[in-house]
Amino acid sequence: MFDGIQRRVASIWLPRLPSDRALRMRPIDGPFVLTVKQKNANRIYCLNAEAERQGLNRGMPYSDARAFCPDLQSRPAEPIGDERFLQVLRRWATRYCPWVGLEGADGLVLDITGAAHLFGGDGMMLSDMRLRLSKAGFSAQIGLADTRGAAWGLAHYGEGLAEPGEALQALGPLPITALRLEEKTVIALQRLGLRTISELEGTSRAPLTRRFGPELMMRLDQAIGRQPEQITPLADPPHYGVRLTLPDPIGLYDDVMAGTSRLLNSLCAKLNAREAGARILRLTLRRVDQEAQIVELRLARPLRDPQRILPLFERGVADVDAGFGIDQMRLEATQVFPLPARQISTVSSSRKDQLEDLISRIGTRIGLENIERVLPADSHIPERSFIATPAVNSEPVGSWRALRPRPLCLFPPEPIAGTEPNPPRQFRWRRMPLSTAQATGPERITPEWWLVNDNWRSGVRDYWRVETQQGRRLWLYYTPQNPGWFVQGEFA
Repeated sequence: MFDGIQRRVASIWLPRLPSDRALRMRPIDGPFVLTVKQKNANRIYCLNAEAERQGLNRGMPYSDARAFCPDLQSRPAEPIGDERFLQVLRRWATRYCPWVGLEGADGLVLDITGAAHLFGGDGMMLSDMRLRLSKAGFSAQIGLADTRGAAWGLAHYGEGLAEPGEALQALGPLPITALRLEEKTVIALQRLGLRTISELEGTSRAPLTRRFGPELMMRLDQAIGRQPEQITPLADPPHYGVRLTLPDPIGLYDDVMAGTSRLLNSLCAKLNAREAGARILRLTLRRVDQEAQIVELRLARPLRDPQRILPLFERGVADVDAGFGIDQMRLEATQVFPLPARQISTVSSSRKDQLEDLISRIGTRIGLENIERVLPADSHIPERSFIATPAVNSEPVGSWRALRPRPLCLFPPEPIAGTEPNPPRQFRWRRMPLSTAQATGPERITPEWWLVNDNWRSGVRDYWRVETQQGRRLWLYYTPQNPGWFVQGEFA
């Protein structure tokens, strides 16, 4: 009872949710199954009603199913997509009541206490649920009773409505599996001759409790209503969006920036309350002619500081065509990441913040994906000793560790005259005559045989650091298997 109102709970079971969802997107006539790979074999994950009439069932090997049903059609299952769609159905079900939770991977549970009269009573509400789900292409079984356990049992084994206070009468003829018991417990009870809930209710409780533990009687009491069972609704994900409706249209740059500042303060307050930071922000400016101007801002790192974010909007807002005026502004964080509070210390991190702000500012002009950072790679081959990655998805490395010095400037090998193993005393490089003053080496580097690299198929290389009398400090290498010299880098 709740404030004198009898509690009522509805359970919606969608026995073929995955296949119904797949057929809703791409309809198919005839038997149809979804398959999933288990233990190196494809098995049936879910199937439609036509496939069930052909004698197929879940968990059946797909090869056996094709033998039974040659015209069977199939697609790979998408369990993650099914989970997301169940969340969509949960939000849809809030049209009937605010308290909606998930019931396993294919069901919903609704606490409709005090809400059924809005739809004309319990029966009319259930009919409306069935009709809407059927029109959407979903087969559903619905049960309604005073308790969550009774509603679940009716949805799975009886599909019906239990009148207030008559949960036991409605559940009595149902099998004991309707009590949400483990399979081994059900088998043991059936061996004792207890097959229905009414037979279980009429048996002495003490011997059953000693043999099966307290869970058996707890499930029975929850279904009948002797023991309460709560329904915990899932909270909607936080929405990071704010809106500002203007009494008079605006069009000046300063006015739009002032409105953006107000929106940023409100949005960052929401982000701060949940210790989150925005990576992508979208500012939508609706004009009086119902057209919208969109300014999207991508940040190098999650932020929630309005003073640091606001200047980054300046370029985008300056390019906005206000037309006859803007009467509504909306700011939304479309990509949000956790941003825990940081401990304040004497060591300042302003230098890192300034670098990330610079990356964000440049990214608004050329795109964040075009700003790259060079990071070391685990390879002794010069061309493979580094990788270029987007700066927004990587962290800088404090120092590069190299066993031997490497040139700051590395370029494709450029041939020079010479065939002797020792560095040439006189050579021309890029039309410049150079003389060797000092040479250090050699450092032999062999190809990585486990990788395909056409430039290294000729064999080993002997690298030398050569200082010229003209001031150039070059990185040369010699190829013993095919005598020749090449310049590949220059030291600072």
